[in-house]
Amino acid sequence: MTIALLIEDMLNELGHEVVGLAMRLAPAVEFARTCAMDFAILDVNLDGKTSFSVADILRERGLPFAFATGYGPSGIESRFADCPVLKKPFDIAMLKAALPPTA
Repeated sequence: MTIALLIEDMLNELGHEVVGLAMRLAPAVEFARTCAMDFAILDVNLDGKTSFSVADILRERGLPFAFATGYGPSGIESRFADCPVLKKPFDIAMLKAALPPTA
């Protein structure tokens, strides 16, 4: 939760509004299906479950996203090789670089 709040602070500092946080898979899936958003940051590990199903939903909706993981790109399934990956820990400059131009 602390890391999520730090990311929220960084996004606010970059001029973005955070519309929600999900620390577990079920709420993350619901957000992905229903939330109006421009961009999402997905921690790969949500309480022991991966967020790849969330990424599938976002991709189907045409919404851009980035993964956050301590494993870097090696922790991402190959079908998401084209997605930005934030290797934890990351700073505000790395986060800014992962954001899409319109976010």
